[in-house]
Amino acid sequence: MSPIIESAEHKALRSAVAALGQRYGREYLARVAREGGHPDELWADAAKLGYLGVNLPEAYGGGGSGIAELAIVLEELGAAGCPLLMMVVSPAICGTVIARFGTDDQKRTWLPGLADGSRTMAFGITEPDAGSNSHRITTTARRDGDDWILTGRKVFISGVDIADATLIVGRAEDARTGRLKPCLFIVPRDTPGFGRSVMDMELQAAEKQFELTLDEVRLPASALVGDEDAGLLQLFAGLNPERIMTAAFAIGMGRYALARAIEYAKTRQVWKEPIGAHQAVAHPLAQAHIELELARLMTQKAAALYDAGDDMGAGEAANMAKYAAGEACVRAVDQSVHTLGGNGLTREYGLASLITASRVARIAPVSREMILNFVSHQTLGLPKSY
Repeated sequence: MSPIIESAEHKALRSAVAALGQRYGREYLARVAREGGHPDELWADAAKLGYLGVNLPEAYGGGGSGIAELAIVLEELGAAGCPLLMMVVSPAICGTVIARFGTDDQKRTWLPGLADGSRTMAFGITEPDAGSNSHRITTTARRDGDDWILTGRKVFISGVDIADATLIVGRAEDARTGRLKPCLFIVPRDTPGFGRSVMDMELQAAEKQFELTLDEVRLPASALVGDEDAGLLQLFAGLNPERIMTAAFAIGMGRYALARAIEYAKTRQVWKEPIGAHQAVAHPLAQAHIELELARLMTQKAAALYDAGDDMGAGEAANMAKYAAGEACVRAVDQSVHTLGGNGLTREYGLASLITASRVARIAPVSREMILNFVSHQTLGLPKSY
């Protein structure tokens, strides 16, 4: 089935997840965030229904499907107002990397738990001085006998407090060239020397952001994921799903905001007609809907390429999808708040907080400018400026 026209199975998945999302909704997630808790009930219900591990291999308790299906789950939860950010990290990035490159022991240890939601894993790549430049990652891994010793810092790492382990991106010295290359390590939460502190964010979300310190963290050889010499390949195997899932997250958020604005525009009367009858109100909402639909198309294309094993094609499409979805989400939220006027800024209508949240899709996990760089160099063949 072409990704352009959704299969009956995908449509059924959408409606089933939407029904779950409606049982929880925006108020549930907002309350959990206000109280400093975690969306454990929604996570458990999504897990019980098989949604969290839909992309993971059946042999390890997953659904045996792909990122296309996992993206549908996240988008529909987002459209209901209760997206689960840890879905981006735990099953999509970490689950994918371990399923593709992990040892048999790592797969047995982690995949069943990631699939049924009983275990979660965070992902640590961003650093204070590296940002989008993964070549400047300073977290180093050096050998000490059979062990590895990790030293470094990470920032903006989601959900480390609830994660059983964090998949850390470090750099190890290549014995042949002497150059540093990326390597991935599973670091259990209670490993000595592995510290975390909450970052003070304006953005109110159930998932907290952490700064991590790795102070001479000693890990066994079995903590290394995959082949020491295939680090970059393994890293991008996780980053493409991350971009696709971020796009799904953004599209869901945009759809949620737009639905609230449409509802309001149909009933709010200032003169004789509902405000939605006026083109100055209706047209921007129609435009926002079109942009979200276009972003979803590119997200479906990216997921289809990734699930078909085309990592290069998926890389380009995933970046484009994330860019399109981020822009569409910000504009949809902005227009939705504007449609409600003063009501758009009240807690009762629950849209104002999305102004901050929608910016995340433009910034993380890679900025729109870096995506434009990628497309300039990789697609258009233009020379690099850096």
